Amino acid sequence: MHGELSVVEDLQGAFAQTVIEAWRARSGELFHLVLAGGSTAGPCYERLAVESEGIIDWLSVNVYWGDERCVPADDPGSNQYLGRRTLLEKVGGANAVYPMSCEEGPDAYALRLGEIGKLDVVHLGMGADGHTASLFPGSEALDADPGQLVARNVDPSGRNKLPRMTLTLSAISRARLVVFTVAGASKRATLQAVLDGADLPAARVVADRVVWLVDRDAAPA
Repeated sequence: MHGELSVVEDLQGAFAQTVIEAWRARSGELFHLVLAGGSTAGPCYERLAVESEGIIDWLSVNVYWGDERCVPADDPGSNQYLGRRTLLEKVGGANAVYPMSCEEGPDAYALRLGEIGKLDVVHLGMGADGHTASLFPGSEALDADPGQLVARNVDPSGRNKLPRMTLTLSAISRARLVVFTVAGASKRATLQAVLDGADLPAARVVADRVVWLVDRDAAPA
């Protein structure tokens, strides 16, 4: 595992405060925030919307996504839909919002990211199989060329049936801060495997700083 492991009683609150601290320490006028999908992300964003009030100037935040299912933007399974409903609609929007689009393809999204340079915060989750973003065990995007920032990808196991777009490990490594949020007993064995050095996608993530926020249920014994 790369980074710092922190077992927390209040996962959503810890996430919100970590993003707020990164905002306070920002180096530029714009703050570049990458959102995740999944069941853990939504409550984190709802909490961030509440706790950032009066602190984060959302009109100085550019919002991106770490991955997306190839479904319509208004599909409840869309990460864009999740981010808009749980965060952006609650804070009133942002300076700019850049959803991933499978129809637009990886190159256009990679071009946007290439123009930024550093990302301030990348939020990631971890699946029970060790995947993060849409980087699945054994998938081709794990071996993307270092210059490739965005890739189309599928889950070779077939458990996740929809095709995806995802940031590559190289793109994630451009982050000043990566924040993992991991919750639930179903993730405990996987997190232990990451700690033990298993070659899982989540374990390959590197950045300037990587923080793992883990609730009690997911924490190894």
